[in-house]
Amino acid sequence: MNAAQKIAAFVAGLVVMFAVAVWAGKAMGPEGGAGVQQAPTHEDIHGAHDSGAPEPVGGLASVQDGYTLDLAEDRAKAAKDVPLRFRILDASGAPVTQYVENHEQLLHLIVVRSDLVGFQHVHPMLDADGTWRVPVDLSRVGDYRVIADFTPAGSPALTLGANVHVGGDYDPQPLPPIAVTSAVDGYTVAINGTPKANAPSMLTLTVSRNGKPVTDLQPYLGAYGHLVALRPSDLAYLHVHPMGHPGDGVTPAGPEIGFHATFPSAGDYRLFLDFQHQGEVRTAAFTVSVGDGESR
Repeated sequence: MNAAQKIAAFVAGLVVMFAVAVWAGKAMGPEGGAGVQQAPTHEDIHGAHDSGAPEPVGGLASVQDGYTLDLAEDRAKAAKDVPLRFRILDASGAPVTQYVENHEQLLHLIVVRSDLVGFQHVHPMLDADGTWRVPVDLSRVGDYRVIADFTPAGSPALTLGANVHVGGDYDPQPLPPIAVTSAVDGYTVAINGTPKANAPSMLTLTVSRNGKPVTDLQPYLGAYGHLVALRPSDLAYLHVHPMGHPGDGVTPAGPEIGFHATFPSAGDYRLFLDFQHQGEVRTAAFTVSVGDGESR
C-alpha cells in the first residue's frame, strides 16, 4: 500500500468512527438518562428568538394538542378575592399533575377583562389531585379572559384560555392612547423600539424613579423584567422574551430591559411590564402600534 492509499484508509476510518459516535449519542439520549425532561435554558430561548423565528399567539382556545383548560366555574360574583380553581386535562380527561418549570414557575396565569382593564399576572398553587387554586380580583363587572401558560412534562409549552363572566352593569373602557411612557407608583417606564408585524422586533424599556435611572432592579421570574403582550381585538397572548438574565455577566440590573418579540399582525397591542425594585413588583402598561413588516 502506497502513502496515498494509507492516508485514504486512515481518513475513511475516522469517518466511520465519527458516524458511530453520532449514532450512539442519539441512541443514548441527552445527558442525565433516557426520558429525562429538561426545561429550556435562557440560552435556548434567546437563541431561538435571535433567529427571528415567529411564535404563534396563544390563549384563544381552551383546547389544544389534546390538553384542556377546565375552569371549575365560568361565572362569578364581583369581588376582590375570588377563589379561582381550574385543572389542565390531558387527552384522556385525566388532570395533569407533572409540569416543567419555566421562568421559575410551573404555571403563569394571566387574568384580564375584555377591555384590558384589571390586568393580573399570578402564580396558582397546585394540589396533588391536579387542581390549581389562586385568588383573583374580579371586582369589576364584565367578561374576563383567563390565560394559562405552562409546559406539561414530556410535552411542548402551551397557552390555553377560557372566559369567566362577572354579572352586572358592564362599563367598558376605551383602549388607552399610544404612549412612549408609563407611570406607576412614582416610577416612569419609557419604551423604545419600532415593532413590525411578522418580523423580529427589539423593544427596550427604561425604568427611572424621580427622574433618576434605576440601576438596581431585582430579578423577577428569572429576569429583570417580564413582558406580556395582548392583542385587543381578540385578547391573543404573545410570548415576549427578555434578553439575557441576571448573573450572566453581561446583563445590567437596569435601567434598560431588552426584549425580543415577533408580532403576528399589524395594529395596536397592549403591553404589560412586571419589574421588581426594593422588594415589590410593579406593572407598567403601554399601548403600542405595530406596523406592517416583512411578508411571510
